[in-house]
Amino acid sequence: QVQLVESGGGLVQPGGSLRLSCAVFGITVSINNMAWFRQAPGKQREFVASISSYNNPNYAGSVEGRFTISRDNAKNTVYLQMNSLKPEDTAVYWCNLLTNGDRNWGQGTQVTVSS
Repeated sequence: QVQLVESGGGLVQPGGSLRLSCAVFGITVSINNMAWFRQAPGKQREFVASISSYNNPNYAGSVEGRFTISRDNAKNTVYLQMNSLKPEDTAVYWCNLLTNGDRNWGQGTQVTVSS
């Protein structure tokens, strides 16, 4: 059974940084395509970034150049380093398999960018 536990969210001022973590249980991140998603108030959940089993990253255009996805295979954990945060990055963030059949969502972590 897949379990995903996100952490690291919080309140940050515009231009600030946060690092999100996702502890993964039940699957091995090194051999799966993992991703981060987010949902802003009143909007649908959207793709943010992914990292392939070959360690190739891919980003949504809105975060390209500001966010970095990575993983620690020894810890079976996926990270999202978020720099130059903007108010429009405010959302609940989740990690999951890139292809997830809309299953196995964790509790997410809230990121609020506000002055």
